[in-house]
Amino acid sequence: MRLLVIEDEVKLAQYLHKGLGENGHVVDVAHDGIEGRRLALGGDYDLVLLDVMLPGVDGFGVLQAIRAEKRALPVLMLTARDRVEDRVRGLENGADDYLVKPFAFSELLARVGALLRRGQQAPQPATELNLADLRLDLLSRRAERGATRLDLTAKEFKLLALLLRRRGQILSRTTLAEQVWDMNFDSDTNIVEVAVRRLRAKLDDPFQHKLLHTVRGMGYVLEDRAA
Repeated sequence: MRLLVIEDEVKLAQYLHKGLGENGHVVDVAHDGIEGRRLALGGDYDLVLLDVMLPGVDGFGVLQAIRAEKRALPVLMLTARDRVEDRVRGLENGADDYLVKPFAFSELLARVGALLRRGQQAPQPATELNLADLRLDLLSRRAERGATRLDLTAKEFKLLALLLRRRGQILSRTTLAEQVWDMNFDSDTNIVEVAVRRLRAKLDDPFQHKLLHTVRGMGYVLEDRAA
């Protein structure tokens, strides 16, 4: 699932990004209400985790914008406020659930799972990803092209899964570094290029039909250009 965290506390945002990512989700983060609103309305997300106290536009303002355009998008509000009035206001404005800080990550994860399962508009998490003759089984951690099994490391599997989940989208080196390695991208580091090169040697080099493409100056995209 693809989640959006809108949280101005940097350490908490990093904690949520890492924890949710380790539980199989693709996570984007915004640190203010203006950027969060832009991403929520323009992105294809399965759930938004929304802080109330945000710079620029507060969480209630972001929530109203989401509900005006994306009525079915689940929103879990996070706040340090524990007043009943604040919780009531959030729920009355369309929040699907409310969690008061500090919270246990296990409870957050349970609430996220419940919201993702709720309603027919929320699809069940995929256990298999496919593109052309490429197949990724997320449960068995098995990757195949046709009848050929791909022997991937844990990081290569995570990188390929991210590219598959966002197939057709150009992903920058910064995005890959943040999502796969949980690190800020350093232009002096070639960790992304090395990983992509090693993945391509297993994914594409033995086969005539190429799936992983480099877009100069922008990043990488996984797509079936013969389709």
